Amino acid sequence: MYAQFFGLKREPFSIAPDPRYLFMSERHREALAHLLYGVGGGGGFVLLTGEIGAGKTTVCRCFLEQIPRRCNVAYIFNPKLTVPELLKSVCDEFRIPHQHQGPGVETVKDYLDPLNEFLLKTHAVGQNNVLIIDEAQNLSADVLEQLRLLTNLETSERKLLQIILIGQPELRTMLARPELEQLAQRVIARFHLDALSEAETAQYIQHRLTVAGLKTAIPFDRQALRRIHQLTLGVPRRINLLCDRALLGAYANGQSKVSAAIIDKAAAEVFDQSRLPALPAVARARGPAWAWGAMGGAALAGLAAWAVVVGLGGRSGHFPAAVLQGANGHPAKAVASAAGPLAAPVAAPLARDRSSLGPASAPALTAAELVARFKSPIHHERDAWRELAPWWQVTAGDGDPCLAAAQQQVLCFKSNGGLALIRQLDRPAILMLHDPNEQAVYVLLTGLTSQSATLRMGGVSQTIALGALVKMWRGEFATFWRPPPGYVNKVLSGHTGPAVGWLAAQLATLHGEPAPIGKPTFDAALHSKVLAFQLAQGLKPDGVAGAVTFMQLNRAVGVAEPHLNTEPPAR
Repeated sequence: MYAQFFGLKREPFSIAPDPRYLFMSERHREALAHLLYGVGGGGGFVLLTGEIGAGKTTVCRCFLEQIPRRCNVAYIFNPKLTVPELLKSVCDEFRIPHQHQGPGVETVKDYLDPLNEFLLKTHAVGQNNVLIIDEAQNLSADVLEQLRLLTNLETSERKLLQIILIGQPELRTMLARPELEQLAQRVIARFHLDALSEAETAQYIQHRLTVAGLKTAIPFDRQALRRIHQLTLGVPRRINLLCDRALLGAYANGQSKVSAAIIDKAAAEVFDQSRLPALPAVARARGPAWAWGAMGGAALAGLAAWAVVVGLGGRSGHFPAAVLQGANGHPAKAVASAAGPLAAPVAAPLARDRSSLGPASAPALTAAELVARFKSPIHHERDAWRELAPWWQVTAGDGDPCLAAAQQQVLCFKSNGGLALIRQLDRPAILMLHDPNEQAVYVLLTGLTSQSATLRMGGVSQTIALGALVKMWRGEFATFWRPPPGYVNKVLSGHTGPAVGWLAAQLATLHGEPAPIGKPTFDAALHSKVLAFQLAQGLKPDGVAGAVTFMQLNRAVGVAEPHLNTEPPAR
């Protein structure tokens, strides 16, 4: 309806899984890397979790497109099955013939024997086998135990069945139960798919509009984009619902630009208002029929008649609730079925565990206001290193702190990788902030959530909103890390020495392999393992073990290093 008005060739925010609109954020690429790593990781379980609508199906579709040729895939999308039903479904997906032996009904053995035979035969000819189970949070405990037993079939080199579990966050809670400890220990890679950041939300909206044919400036102003992220919490499916309704409302009112006020009014239609962030009173007061008031009764009747003419089948998801079911604010039930079998429910409630979001009242301070809250502002980088040193049990001394740390087997690291890399490295860091007069002030970042950051200076901590932080910070940060023995700059193909030996030993441990004997060389096999590890960690897969790769390896093997959101050291 509104496409031509905004210069679009098609509607940009359908919830149908159209591959033309595929948007892979950094988090989606990391999730995909984990799945690809799992295929070649020697068998076992790979775990992908995420909130409803976060894009797990999108990642899975990309994975299926990139899966190696010599890989057989079984995909189970309805896991509410008994053990015999699951095994039968697996055999059917792998196209394994099975038949009951003897009298009575079919038993588990009737499926296990041909499945085991299939796995052995395909392994003998160099094929891998992957079982993908979607909505895995619905699996029962006995089915999970049977899946664990399926991974017992193995050769001296690898397990013969790779199982990928995809589900909502409660899947992680399930696997943390004591009775499932044996299964949890077989998870070789796991990733939780978070929602989009504010910047990624804007990129996502721009991407979909561009694919839909937009040639002009984006029809959402800056405040509207920010409000979209606040109301949807960065969940792609919710972004689609909200943007679609907002564009329709702007069109109905003859407005070529979508404002934050229009976003609030659209949210009052498509989301459960009791679970939304605070909305302006006008949006709640006007209710879900707001978009149609300016059009008049005749126009509304005409649109309703047009809906009847074209039918509500394939496009019902794009009509206002007022047209489909009156002014009650609920979309028609036909929407989900019209979108296709892989589409999720339309009116997903705006629910999310807010325990990880940090203080809702984190203030949006300026650099000057922030500095004023600290007792002793730090204006020199060396003093910032000395402030960070106690977290690492490093004695910085009066000279160069980095030289002093190096003598204690701790190295300094600097980067401009921004919050994304800091989240990945998960360690306290030094940030250089800039006030309006371009004067540098150094603070320690000691805590980080999806909405706030905890900064520390001179023994005083202050939590601020991320939006305030990015206005005074350009992405540069510095931190410490513990290098392996004999590390100099980086480790790459052809190298030998203690650092290569440590690298080979830790990667072998992660793969459940015995430690290498003798003095390892960074050969082709070790290079492949480094590449696989980098892919699994969402790093640049260059096969070179530099500081970031070793920092992630330290985390994976449990090297003692401080983390974000930990208590400050005692003074």
